[in-house]
Amino acid sequence: MSDSTASTGSAGPSDSAGLAGLGGRTALVTGATAGIGRAVALLLAARGAEVIAHGRDPRRGADLVAAIEAGGGRARFIAADLSVTAEVTRLAAEAGPVDILVNNAGVWDFATTPATSADMFDRHLAVNTRAPFLLVGALAPEMAKRGRGAIVNISSTAATWVAPIGAVYGASKAALDMLTRNWATEFGPHGVRVNAISPAAIRTDGTELMFGGNMDAFDSVTLRGRAGEPDEIAEAVLFLVEDRSSYINGAVLAAHGGERSLLPS
Repeated sequence: MSDSTASTGSAGPSDSAGLAGLGGRTALVTGATAGIGRAVALLLAARGAEVIAHGRDPRRGADLVAAIEAGGGRARFIAADLSVTAEVTRLAAEAGPVDILVNNAGVWDFATTPATSADMFDRHLAVNTRAPFLLVGALAPEMAKRGRGAIVNISSTAATWVAPIGAVYGASKAALDMLTRNWATEFGPHGVRVNAISPAAIRTDGTELMFGGNMDAFDSVTLRGRAGEPDEIAEAVLFLVEDRSSYINGAVLAAHGGERSLLPS
């Protein structure tokens, strides 16, 4: 699951080879002030991209920008509430032309269907599905005109794994997976690659809080025997936006540590 409410990661040392990788490119990362988004923003900046960091908290935004600049990178922060259409439109306008878009921001509420209100339903679809849709609609055409661009959507294993709770969260991410494949078809012929990453439980402040600090419960769920780390997802994002993944388009990359078999060993 993606996380836009937790803080993690630090600006690592940048080397000349890494800086050459994304030098001259601009990346917009939503939900960049915490969790996976922060790790992504730090890594892309360390590899030479100018990062436009989106979030809701200006204080955390300033902290992220300072961390990136301390590592020799370039960044600026834009605050916006992605549940509001006008705010998403403003974010796209203030970001301007970008070469990389990482749709990471997300909300989740693992409630049963009877306990899921209409407002909860609408917020999940607004942030997890509609906001990426509007940002791609606003930014991808300019990428296509330049003949180059990379979009990565942070999905979730909840899009394909069934559970007795969290149906609306899973539905919002399943829709994002379908949009990913459609966008790859729509913009791929014009040089814009669109892919998604589907993480399982990732260890962040937000997920630790959600599960009452009991993330160790996920040690038995995956073949890796542990929950994932934000930096591991950030590395997957880096791969998908760099030229070394130039032949990958329309893929949903599973990053869940390996599924355990339901059959007895």
